[in-house]
Amino acid sequence: MSIEGKVWKFGDNVDTDLIIPARYINVSEPSELARTCFIDIMPEFSSNVSPGDVLVAGRNFGCGSSREHAPLAIRESGIRVIIANSFARIFYRNAFNIGLPLLESAEAADQLQAGGRVLVDLAAGRIESLDTGKVFSARPIPDFMQKLITDGGLVAHIRKRTTMRS
Repeated sequence: MSIEGKVWKFGDNVDTDLIIPARYINVSEPSELARTCFIDIMPEFSSNVSPGDVLVAGRNFGCGSSREHAPLAIRESGIRVIIANSFARIFYRNAFNIGLPLLESAEAADQLQAGGRVLVDLAAGRIESLDTGKVFSARPIPDFMQKLITDGGLVAHIRKRTTMRS
């Protein structure tokens, strides 16, 4: 699975309150969550992000509360993959549970630039800057996790597999 898009760049320790502020966690409509994504640190994000764009961040992305709204808001805004130096453990799990792939690559996180174009191959763990031609690597997403992503997350994956057996 390949993803090509514009890079949105964030730093270290971006917590779930910065992704989706607590005042919006009672919102359940995905498109409404997308409109409030990063509203306090990058108000222009939701109106300028395009489907297929890529979020790149530093260390410990998604730290803070175990707010499931955070990866959902990011995915619903149009972001198709997040590349970071590292992720908070609960955010990592929540993201894959809703079908949002994550890749860890310190080199890519450090060197990719905001506004640049990137091509990401999830199966190969290959990240290519289309601006500079530099190629970075990450651990490939295993086949079974790619199926979760393709199916739309864990719940959708289980429903699909259960229906196929019936």
